[in-house]
Amino acid sequence: MRNISAIALQCAQYAIEANFYVSLLMMSVGSLLSLTENYSIFEFNVDLYGELANNLRSIMAYLALTEIMVFLFCFLTKQYQHFIFVGFFLIVMIGSVQFYGEINSIETDPNLDLCLLYAGLSHILFGTLAVYKNKRILESPK
Repeated sequence: MRNISAIALQCAQYAIEANFYVSLLMMSVGSLLSLTENYSIFEFNVDLYGELANNLRSIMAYLALTEIMVFLFCFLTKQYQHFIFVGFFLIVMIGSVQFYGEINSIETDPNLDLCLLYAGLSHILFGTLAVYKNKRILESPK
């Protein structure tokens, strides 16, 4: 019976890791593609909102670069628990984007909110998994 639970735990770990890498790729590529007119996965309505929508596009590009830099830092230091904070800030960014839209009277793409929520939750799960793995390594008998 213990073997089955170990296999289930290992499968859950693989699923969380795969989900994290998909969300990382989606946030990075999706945010960078926001700079293009034809390939963006989010709607910015530049014709209607002009420079205000372009500012949001620029913020998305900075988000992609930040995401890549944080990943590289965590990869090089092998300290993936920092993604808990990244996930938290991605979720908080939903409110920031809504606030930006309200203040500037522009419509924001609801898919952007879903994307940020998905990526945020994926990052938090992955960071929590890293904490769990670190704890198991420290507690294992040597």
